[in-house]
Amino acid sequence: MMSDLIPGRARRRSGKPRLAAVVVALASALVMTACGSSGGDDKPQQTPAAGGGQSAPASAGTFPVTVEHKYGSTEVKSEPKKIVTLGLSDHDTVLALGLKPVGAIDWFKEKPYGKWPWAKDLWGPTPPEIVGERDEYNTEKILKLQPDLIIAVYSGMKKEQYDTLSKIAPVVAQPKGFQDYGAPWQDMTRHIGKSLGRAAQTDKLITDIDARFKAAREKHPEFAGKTVTVADNFEPGIFSAFTKTDPKVIFFTELGFATNPKVDALTKPGDNVVDLSAEKLDVVDSDRLIWVTSGAEHDARIKAEPFYTKLKVVTEKRDLFVPYENPDIGAAFSFNTVLSIPYAIDNVLPLLAAKAG
Repeated sequence: MMSDLIPGRARRRSGKPRLAAVVVALASALVMTACGSSGGDDKPQQTPAAGGGQSAPASAGTFPVTVEHKYGSTEVKSEPKKIVTLGLSDHDTVLALGLKPVGAIDWFKEKPYGKWPWAKDLWGPTPPEIVGERDEYNTEKILKLQPDLIIAVYSGMKKEQYDTLSKIAPVVAQPKGFQDYGAPWQDMTRHIGKSLGRAAQTDKLITDIDARFKAAREKHPEFAGKTVTVADNFEPGIFSAFTKTDPKVIFFTELGFATNPKVDALTKPGDNVVDLSAEKLDVVDSDRLIWVTSGAEHDARIKAEPFYTKLKVVTEKRDLFVPYENPDIGAAFSFNTVLSIPYAIDNVLPLLAAKAG
């Protein structure tokens, strides 16, 4: 069973950068780079494409490319052979574009690589090296992987971390113009796709997902304009509503729902969640209330709250409890990537329709 820490809240729980022994490790990296690698190690890590076919060959990328980001711009001169992803869901886009990272970040010690149904086959039998947790990066592990591209798009990477990691390999940081973890999935996907020299392939992925959302809206016009709140109860007595920049809320707005203005009014810059006491639960009262939970015990704790039972959305049975995993529905719209969105749509729509009926 998952932890009560639902991904998407990571921005508010990020830690200090791990930069220990950087000078010594960088010196070692220079030696390793000079020695180089041979044989199959020089081949890009590839994996079957998201549609089930084979991945595009290494020559499919168009280089050089320059990617502008929060900390300036980064030039990627040639096809990356060893990619490390430091954004919490960046690896999904890399996989969807036919490549497989050699290193990736963990969220909450879940080690989900090879676990989630939308990405399991693409990872195959070889998981990536875990090079940190959330926004704490293990520089030494990254160095040992000898990456030629580091991607940190859905992340809270700090300038100090960016400067340090840029001494190892080109680093593509968060998209500029958005708060950390606040860029729409389309922007993050294009950001990553450009860094991999696969802009056209990326646009096709986005177009296909947009078409899936459009079809869902047309099939369910009753969603249009109805307010939605996505929430969880991280600990007894504290209830949390996710804000309009959180991937979970974005997912439901693309199905046609509108954000809850009461949550929007409480949102502070940089926050992706609003914490509420039981006495303030009226904030989550909306046309549809979606709880992302970790099982029956968690659900029961919410339903037992006296202030909750009085809400109109509850008395009219418009609240819906969605498991984060087993089945992995909440996880799918928490990731909200080009890989996980189709799985989320296929599994959420029947739940919403059944509740409405």
